[in-house]
Amino acid sequence: MSVTLAPPLPDTLPEAARAELARAVAQLEDVSLAARFSSALGTPIEALKNRLPASAQSLMEGAVKRALSKAMQAALRAQPSANPTPFSTAWFHRGMAAATGAAGGAFGLPGTLMELPVSTTLLLRQIAAVAEANGEDLADPLIGAECLKVFAIGGRDTRDDGAEAGYFAVRIALAEVLKGAATRGVVGGLLPGFVGAIAARFGGPVALKLSAQAVPVVGAAAGAAVNLAFLEHFRGVAEGHFTVRRLERLHGAVAVKAAYQELAQQRDARFMG
Repeated sequence: MSVTLAPPLPDTLPEAARAELARAVAQLEDVSLAARFSSALGTPIEALKNRLPASAQSLMEGAVKRALSKAMQAALRAQPSANPTPFSTAWFHRGMAAATGAAGGAFGLPGTLMELPVSTTLLLRQIAAVAEANGEDLADPLIGAECLKVFAIGGRDTRDDGAEAGYFAVRIALAEVLKGAATRGVVGGLLPGFVGAIAARFGGPVALKLSAQAVPVVGAAAGAAVNLAFLEHFRGVAEGHFTVRRLERLHGAVAVKAAYQELAQQRDARFMG
């Protein structure tokens, strides 16, 4: 009679890897873009939402998809970590983000819609630089897809049910959408449905951005603050996402996922306790 042995339990992660993963859990599960917006602007989120004209809703979905597509085309053409200034890369990105946000916000909603592809490209270049620093091959078109995923992971609503909003749940859902995509090019090889799935989650943060910058002149200051909030938020999400992927390559996806879920449960218990 044959005996079927149970698969071995995943090895425990080394302490250093577990510490890195704990930081990634905090970056991926604790962050709140809404809180960053409220802090940066000194305005409650509900008040921001009321600023957005109803007519803008119909324009926003198409604008977000176009912004993501243009960003994907432009962001990886040059070295994402390239920095033509004597300042650090982080400060270079911050300066560019603030300048573009201020320029777009100065002209209210029309200016913000024009500025959106530029600021999205800056965000994606920063995300790609984080990916590269974590050992990702930016020449692989599917790594471009991983960079785009950061917008969906960072755009999820923390008020959603945890089973739907968790980091791995979002990754699995996006992987299903991406199945069947060709790899002939970063943009051309991605299914339109994949970009649409990213846009659906990124649309929430963009709606807040449009709301904050909808009033001309006043929107200039708001635009700079909002873009800086975007930059900090999505950089943290990118660092968490690509840290998890690097640890998966080093220690195996099963072990990393088991440790991640354990750390996330401990985090939840602390919040509820």
